[in-house]
Amino acid sequence: MKRRLIALMAAAVPALAVLVPTAADAVSRDSGPVAATTCAAVPASAVSAPSGTKVESVKAVAHAGGTLTFPAAPPLHPQEETLTDVPARCDFTVTVSHPGANDHVTIRVSMPQDEKRWTGRFQALGGSAYLAGDLGDAPLAGAVKAGYVASATDAGVGANPLDVSGWALTPAGKVDTPLLKNFASRSLHDMAVIGKDVAKRFYGRSVRYAYWNGCSTGGRQGYAEAQDHPADFDGILAKAPAISWDRFAVATLWSQAVFNEEKVAPTPCELAAFNTAAVKACDSLDGVGDGVVDNPRKCHWDARRLVGTKIVCKDGEVTISRATADAVRRIWEGPVSPSGRRLWYGPNKGASLDALATPGTPFPVADNWVKYFVKRDPSFDATKLTYASFAQIFRASQLRFNDVIGTDDPDLSAFAKAGGKLLSWHGQSDELVPTQGTIAYRERVNRVFGGDKRVDDFYRLFLLPGVNHCAGGPGPYPADDLGALVDWVEKGRAPATLAASAPGADGKTVTRDVCRYPMVARYTGHGDTNSAANYRCVTA
Repeated sequence: MKRRLIALMAAAVPALAVLVPTAADAVSRDSGPVAATTCAAVPASAVSAPSGTKVESVKAVAHAGGTLTFPAAPPLHPQEETLTDVPARCDFTVTVSHPGANDHVTIRVSMPQDEKRWTGRFQALGGSAYLAGDLGDAPLAGAVKAGYVASATDAGVGANPLDVSGWALTPAGKVDTPLLKNFASRSLHDMAVIGKDVAKRFYGRSVRYAYWNGCSTGGRQGYAEAQDHPADFDGILAKAPAISWDRFAVATLWSQAVFNEEKVAPTPCELAAFNTAAVKACDSLDGVGDGVVDNPRKCHWDARRLVGTKIVCKDGEVTISRATADAVRRIWEGPVSPSGRRLWYGPNKGASLDALATPGTPFPVADNWVKYFVKRDPSFDATKLTYASFAQIFRASQLRFNDVIGTDDPDLSAFAKAGGKLLSWHGQSDELVPTQGTIAYRERVNRVFGGDKRVDDFYRLFLLPGVNHCAGGPGPYPADDLGALVDWVEKGRAPATLAASAPGADGKTVTRDVCRYPMVARYTGHGDTNSAANYRCVTA
């Protein structure tokens, strides 16, 4: 499960950049190494940074290009990765701090050494879970290959996406507010300003277009930039965004309270049976039987209909009980207060319940949030939550942290005025971040601006049927979402649909043109149901 969550989710250096013209850390093969040239030095004092941010050091390393193989680097990169035709690149490591914060933040900026390989674009790469950004060589080199100056930051909180024990609390047991602020937003703006400035000093000309690219935490970060620093990026690609963090990061512990109060502990086999039944019941609501619930909000199948059903699990036959069905129904409906008031949203029917609803195993991101930030008690046991204690923790998180990491201000007028474009998508089978939270935010933005038509000028949301958190699932996945954003920003071609594809059960490729919210794709009734050509966008 941790691997799936992650797919989600400084020693002193001289002030003058160190010149180290070496071969790449990766291994060059096939085409042979391309000679690395010397990277230009940049004095730390010359790098522009936002007010309140101090540049401590700058280091430059030259890397060879060619066909590069990057060794596995778990947990983010569990397998060896190979890239071809990577240009020789210059890699800057900039260390910054914030007076009084006692922090040291690393920002990496990587770029083609040959200016002819640069498109004039800048791309910032987002994080996952509690990782502020992936500073690994492979993602940066991949962006450089595509012609970008690429950047990522660790926000000063390290490189472990699931463990915050090393930075969340001060020695006195208080929340380390400066580091949380770095993780939430401050380091993103630092990276944008510094990354673009380093590129300008290296090439002698300014970045033409700046893009954000991130999923999960990276998606939340993209929304944060649109809300807090609307001029940082021309285009923001924000996927499966973990916005409303102060609520989402508690709400995904709801199942533990449900299991305690309802006195049940369903097995993974039982939970899977409910999803299988829901998908079977709601699959054809869109007119096509493809094993995907197209619009989960239209799926009203009641978990209690499975009561008394016998299913075969690895330990033998199990009969679904009324208490288990009630628990699943409550989890799907999402957390409520003891008085019945809705607090947040549950996972969609069709999304796996393994991550958010395993008895005795709380969702790690939420578990750490409550332990270290809300309760400030690493020994806190989320498996003992009740409906009353859950509601208390939910309120405390919202009151204390919404302004810090809520990332859900619907007033995007400054971003719209700056000419920014926000392209966002969320899988309808997301098993980690409930899709309905993103929909609710979009509806709040609609209310601020007066409806979908005005909002679509600068912010478009796409809901992907059958797609899991950031990737995976039976539904078609976008082929080139970043390319669609680039076309919107640079050519004014606002995407009405996102081209997506997936391998079909019969070996054929399934294609869809995913429609922008609130529209959905519907089969015309003629032709191959696997082909996007036979679907039209209609109002849901």
